[in-house]
Amino acid sequence: MLHLRIITPAVRTDAVLDLIDSTVGTTHLAVLKGVAREPEGDIVLVDVAREAGDGLLQGLRQLDIDKVGSIAVENVDLSLSDRAERAEEEAPGEAADAVIWEQITETTQEESTLTIAYAALMIVATMIAACGVVLDNAILIVGAMAVGPEFGPLAGISTSLVRRDRRGVFRSSVALVVGFAAAIVATTVFSLVMDAMGQFERGMLEADRPNTGFIFQPDPFSFVVALLAGVAGVVSMTSSKAGVLVGVAISVTTVPAAANAAVALSYGDLGQMWGSAEQLLLNLTGIIVAGVLTLIAWKLLWRTQQGRMTRPPGAPRKY
Repeated sequence: MLHLRIITPAVRTDAVLDLIDSTVGTTHLAVLKGVAREPEGDIVLVDVAREAGDGLLQGLRQLDIDKVGSIAVENVDLSLSDRAERAEEEAPGEAADAVIWEQITETTQEESTLTIAYAALMIVATMIAACGVVLDNAILIVGAMAVGPEFGPLAGISTSLVRRDRRGVFRSSVALVVGFAAAIVATTVFSLVMDAMGQFERGMLEADRPNTGFIFQPDPFSFVVALLAGVAGVVSMTSSKAGVLVGVAISVTTVPAAANAAVALSYGDLGQMWGSAEQLLLNLTGIIVAGVLTLIAWKLLWRTQQGRMTRPPGAPRKY
């Protein structure tokens, strides 16, 4: 269930209540007349089944409640109520499959903004991966992939493309490009320092590396895995399954490819550098393509349920 706290001007309260009444899966409705002070108006509290939440939010935005009032949404982790169970039964589909577009947009916007924390994680993850490629240590590679925050901007690009949000595409692209550029530059310097300290050697990079040699040797499977990871990432994002996102992070060679390119650049090994760059671009492209296609498919799937989200005029509630 989702819990909505709506602040609405008094003149629009009846329209809000009519919208809630016509939406399936709503329950626990409360109206507090004239208690809101900033913005001034009424407060409407209601719970709605997650499956019907997106339709209700869209309806509220069509009433301009987000402009003249406020809409706050919270996830209800536990609701001990027979009415809540009946509301969930009334709404079509399953809660785990429901897509709340406003929530996805808000989440991806936060995670795809270029911040100091994001850049720091990118740089640290790439440096860890650099140690992994030089030592041919698969554990360090997996650790670096788990630390890397690059899926946020990738999801932001996919979501913004589907929603035709040019500003979102630009913001996410800037975070992705600048993040990787900063990480590669910093890791190149890191590699040179480690070489000067005697910790890295050119021979370690050019030696046979059975555990990490795939990083700079892209093949068709690289793109296939990126596509599958993109699908898994978007599905986990829409259903809020964070554990799956960790699996996505450690299945695609993005940060390690950037790290290998940086180390190869520090030694002037252009062959490995370009191979790593190709691997990186292949995986980034695959994730974005899969993300866009998955979101479009999800959108079309839920559009088929749209007619079942609205209660016919005069139809009685199940409770």
